[in-house]
Amino acid sequence: MIWAHLVHLSYNMWIDRETCELEGYGSIITYRPRLRFDKALWDELLPKMAQNGVNMVVIDLGDAVKYASHPEIAVEGAWPIEMLREELAKVRELGMEPIPKLNFSTTHDAWLGPYSRMVSTPKYYEVCSDLISECIDIFDRPRLFHLGMDEETYGHQKYHQYVVVRQYDLWWNDLMFLVDNVEKKGSRAWVWSDFIWHHEDEFLARMPKSVLQSNWYYDADLDPVTEPHATYVKAYDQLEAAGYDQIPTGSNHSTPLNFGNTVKSCAKRIAPDRLKGFFQTVWRPMTEEFRDRQFEAVEQIGRARAEFESSQG
Repeated sequence: MIWAHLVHLSYNMWIDRETCELEGYGSIITYRPRLRFDKALWDELLPKMAQNGVNMVVIDLGDAVKYASHPEIAVEGAWPIEMLREELAKVRELGMEPIPKLNFSTTHDAWLGPYSRMVSTPKYYEVCSDLISECIDIFDRPRLFHLGMDEETYGHQKYHQYVVVRQYDLWWNDLMFLVDNVEKKGSRAWVWSDFIWHHEDEFLARMPKSVLQSNWYYDADLDPVTEPHATYVKAYDQLEAAGYDQIPTGSNHSTPLNFGNTVKSCAKRIAPDRLKGFFQTVWRPMTEEFRDRQFEAVEQIGRARAEFESSQG
């Protein structure tokens, strides 16, 4: 059973400009040309993760690494590859499995720099392929690779300077290109599942069962009957009925009750052989400003895992 925690090495995935304030986030979601990651806080949090039963650390890499294939996308202060390898070794020494994440949704790809404005072109495909291949090599062929692919709508990009939304066959073509690049290197592709919310029939007809699914919902009540909340939560049941492997995702973004409630609810809704684990997300940068939020998220994993294992006998 996977008990995963998401850490953002890069946080350039929300807005493609440096001046934007949104309710609930303030200005932390804006693009920054310098790394936002407190190494001392990471060093402190890592053993806390292990102590609380985290066994997988998903690292959103973005533009926070000086890639050999595309060093031009790195922000100031980005980690050299050797430094990243050293940190991955520390994760493993603590008994946790490091997994790479690059979000290729056009809503969350500010980290791609100039290539975020070349979507679905030959150069874009070349860069995406290079980065996936290099990350899989750096992580020594991880069993999973998270590709993101969430929230690709105009509504989610209305504050962007540059808006692009793939639709119809193009969205699927690009998704399958990314999945194929992951699979040919020996890893399993993992995505956010929210495309199913408003495209159920299309999703179920075209999404391969080989792709690991993470639906997400961040409020306290996992059984709402009113819309739009019911649409988000019933996706867990739609994915289960169709036979997809799932890692349900919770967060302390909105309420401290969500992650524990996600575990309790989804443990009842998803068959044990398809329930691969649970995923906690903070949606805040790894900085001192959000120290309490980071530690609270990890502690919530510990409590939820203990309760889950106790309920399993």
